[in-house]
Amino acid sequence: MPQKTKETPMMVQYNEMKSQHPDAFLFFRLGDFYEMFNEDALKAAQILEITLTSRNKNADDPIPMCGIPYHSASEYIKTLVSQGYKVAIAEQLEDPKLTKGMVKRGIVKVITPGTYLNESIGINENNYLAALTMANNQYILAFSDVGTGELKVTTLDDFNAVLTEFAQLQSKELVVSEDISAENLEQLQHLQNFTLSHFSLTASDKDDTLARYQHVVAEVTDAAELQGLLTLLAYINSMSHQAIDHWQTATHYEVAHYLHMDYYAKSNLELTESVRTKKRQGSLLAFLNKTETAMGFRLLKQWLDRPLISLNAIEQRQNQVEDLIEHYFERLEIKELLHGVYDLERLVAKVAMGNVNPKELLQLNQSLSRVPGIIATLDHIVADNEDTDVWAQIRGNITDLPELTDMIQSAIKEDAPATLKDGNVIADGFDPQLDEYRDAMRNGQQWIAQLQADERAKTGIKSLKVGYNKVFGYYIEVTKANLHLLEEGRYDRKQTLTNAERFITPELKEMEAKILEAEEQSQILEHRLFQEVREAVKQHQVVLQSIAQTVATIDVLQSLAEISESHQYVKPIFTTDKRDLYLKDSRHPVVEGVIGQDKFVPNDIIMNPETSILMITGPNMSGKSTYMRQLGLIVILAQMGCFVPATEARLPIFDKIFTRIGAADDLLAGQSTFMVEMMEANQALQHATDASLLLFDELGRGTSTYDGIALAQAILIYIHDHFDAKVLFSTHYHELTALEETLPHLRNIHVGATEEDGELVFLHKVFDGATDKSYGIHVAELAGMPDSLLKNAQAVLKDLEANNLNEVNKDQQLSLFSLAEDDASANNQGLVVSQDEADVLDQLKQEDIYNLTPIQALNLLVDLKNKL
Repeated sequence: MPQKTKETPMMVQYNEMKSQHPDAFLFFRLGDFYEMFNEDALKAAQILEITLTSRNKNADDPIPMCGIPYHSASEYIKTLVSQGYKVAIAEQLEDPKLTKGMVKRGIVKVITPGTYLNESIGINENNYLAALTMANNQYILAFSDVGTGELKVTTLDDFNAVLTEFAQLQSKELVVSEDISAENLEQLQHLQNFTLSHFSLTASDKDDTLARYQHVVAEVTDAAELQGLLTLLAYINSMSHQAIDHWQTATHYEVAHYLHMDYYAKSNLELTESVRTKKRQGSLLAFLNKTETAMGFRLLKQWLDRPLISLNAIEQRQNQVEDLIEHYFERLEIKELLHGVYDLERLVAKVAMGNVNPKELLQLNQSLSRVPGIIATLDHIVADNEDTDVWAQIRGNITDLPELTDMIQSAIKEDAPATLKDGNVIADGFDPQLDEYRDAMRNGQQWIAQLQADERAKTGIKSLKVGYNKVFGYYIEVTKANLHLLEEGRYDRKQTLTNAERFITPELKEMEAKILEAEEQSQILEHRLFQEVREAVKQHQVVLQSIAQTVATIDVLQSLAEISESHQYVKPIFTTDKRDLYLKDSRHPVVEGVIGQDKFVPNDIIMNPETSILMITGPNMSGKSTYMRQLGLIVILAQMGCFVPATEARLPIFDKIFTRIGAADDLLAGQSTFMVEMMEANQALQHATDASLLLFDELGRGTSTYDGIALAQAILIYIHDHFDAKVLFSTHYHELTALEETLPHLRNIHVGATEEDGELVFLHKVFDGATDKSYGIHVAELAGMPDSLLKNAQAVLKDLEANNLNEVNKDQQLSLFSLAEDDASANNQGLVVSQDEADVLDQLKQEDIYNLTPIQALNLLVDLKNKL
C-alpha cells in the first residue's frame, strides 16, 4: 500500500536552502547534475522543456523533480534569467569520495537579471540594476551595470521623475526598500517588465559595505544618496556571495543638467525604438549608430537619452565632431583601428571578478594593441588644431600599456582555448619549469611511438599498438590471435577485452609514471601561471577602465562625424541671448535616411523671438507630424553636439521637450486615449518653462468636436499667456486659426496640398497662413473606401456646410472662440424667445444626444415638439 514520502536528510538540506531564497530556482548539485524539486521542478520543466520525473513514484505524495547536467548549466541559466527569474546555485563543498554521510552543500551565488554577467544577452546594451529608496520625501535612484562597473546615483523630487529615469534605464531588476508604496511599484511595473527584489540595509550591512567600498563612494557627499548606493552594493554582494572589486568611482548626476524628456516624449519621438514595432530599427539611435565598439554604442545611447543644456559642453562636442569631419583620413584610420577593439569594459570586469578566460585575455590584448595607433592619430589631429583644449581631456585619458601587452603576448598562446581546463594555454618559453614538463611529455610521446615500433619488430605482430585511457593508463594491446607470439614472463596482463588483451611492461610502467606526473604538474603549474597573469592584468584595472571610457567617447564622436558629413548636416549656432529659432531647409533625419535625401522635401522652421506658437493646419498624411517630429529630433541632435539636417541652423538651448503625438489607449492602467492625451498635455502645462519646446499634434480630437475645440483653444491661450515656450500645434480645427488675430505670438502655417483632375496631391511643403479645407474625404478615397460611401459623405458634407452658413453667421461662429468669458453671451444676441422655447433650448443644452439610442432620440423629439 502506498505510503507518505519521508523527508530524507538530503531533502531537509534542500528545503533549508530553498527557504533562504524562495523567489529563486534552486540548482541543487547532486554529482554531475543540478537537481530541482517540488514547485521549482514543475515550473522549470515547462520553461526549460526538460523531462519531469519524481522521487518515490509509488508514494502517495511523490516529489516532482528534474535535473540538468552541471557542465551545460549556463545555457539553462541564461534562459531563466532572460525571462526575469533568479537562480540560486547550491554546490557540493566537500569531495563526495572523501566524505562519509551527507555531503556539505552551500549556496555559492544567486544569479539575478540585474547581476547576470553572460555577455551573450544584449552584448551591446547596458544591463542595469537599480535601487529605489526614499529620504525626506524625495526618491533616491541608484543604478549600476555589474558587467561594466558603472555606478551612479541621483535624487528625484517626484515620482513622475522616477518613471522617466527608470524608463530610460530599462533596468532588468529593481531593488526596493520597504518605504516604496505598492501603488508606486504598480506604476513602475506597468511601465516595463522587470524583476522586483526587496532588500533592507541593516546597520551591519551598511558598516561592512562602507568599509569595503569607501574608495568607490568617496565622492558622494549626500547622506541619503550614500545610503541608496550602499543598499545597491550590499544587495549585489549578498547575491554574488563575494565583494566585487571593479566598480568605477560612483558619481552623482542631476537630471536638471540635461535636456528633460519624459517617457512619452522619448517614445513619441522614437529615440531608441520604433513606436510601431517596438524594435530599434527605425529609431534615431539605429540611424545614428556608426559606432565600431560595444562601449561606443552604449555611450551613444546615453548621449541620446541625456542631451546637454550647457552651451560650453555642447560647443566642445561640436568642435570635436567638426575636427573629425575636417580630418577625413584620420577619422577613417580611427574607425579602422576601433573595428578591432573588443568590449574593454566587460573584459576588465571579468578580469576583476576572476572569471576571464584565456581567449578573452587575447581579446583584451588585441584591443590594447590598437591604442598606440589611436593615440598617434589623435596627436596628429591635435597638432593641426589651434584650440588644443578641445582634445586635451580625451588625449590625457588614453594611455599605452606596452609592458602589459608584451606580458600577455608572451604568456598566452595565440590559439589558446576558451577554457583553462583544456590546458595548452600558456605559451612556450614563458616559464622554464613548464617547458621542462612539456618536454617530458613530448619526449614521452616520442618514446611511446618508438616503443610501439620496437615491439612490433620484436614480436612480428603488425597490429600491436600502444594506447592510453584515463582508467587503465598506458597499455600494449594484442589481438587474441597473436598472443602466442609474445615472450613469456615479459608482459603483465592489465585488461581483457572481447578480441584482445592489454599488457604492460616494466619499461612502459616507468615511462607512464613520468608522463602522467609531467601532465599533472603541468596542469597545476599552468593554472597557477594563468592566475598570476590575470592578477597582473587586474593591477591595471583603473587605467584600463579609463582607456575603455575614452575609446567609447572617440567612437561616438567619429560616429556623429560620419553621419554629419555623409548626410550633409550643418553645424548649428545657439542663440542664448534671444529665443530665435531658424532652420533653413530642415529635414527629418530618420525619414530622410530611409527614403533618401533627394526624395525628402525640406522645410523651413522659423520662430523669431516674437513668435512662440506655430499653428499647423493641412490634410492628413501631408506631413504635419513629420514636420513636428523633425524639430524635436533636430533639437536633440544639436544638444548632443551633433550637426543637424538643414542648410542653416540657429537654435535656442531648450531645457525640456514635451510631446503629444499619436493616440493610444492605456487600457491596463484604465486610461482611454483621451485621458492619456490630457495627462500628457497637463505634464507640459505644469512643468514647461520659457525655455521649453512643446509639440502638440491634434490635441483635443479624442472627444466631441466642441469639447475638443474648446479645450484646444483654452490650452493655446494658457500657453500664450503663461510662458514663452516654443510650441508647434497641429490641428484639423480650422476655427482655431482665427486665434492669430487675437494672440500676438501665434502664427498660422499650413502644409500644402492641391487637387489635380479631382485627385489630391500632397506637396509636403509648409507655407504661411492657414489651410482652407481638410481634404478628409480625399484621404478616405486614397485609403480605398467604396465610391458610394464617398459620394454619400460628400453630400452630407455639402449639406452640413450649407446649413451651417444658413443658420449661423460668421460673427456667431467666431464668437465661439472669443477670448471673452461671458456665459450669458449665447442669450445676448438681441433675440426674443418665449418661455417654452427657452425651456426647450435649455433641455437641448443639457441632453447628451451622442449617447441616445434611436428610440430615445425619437421620444426626445416628440417631447420637444409637444413643448413647442
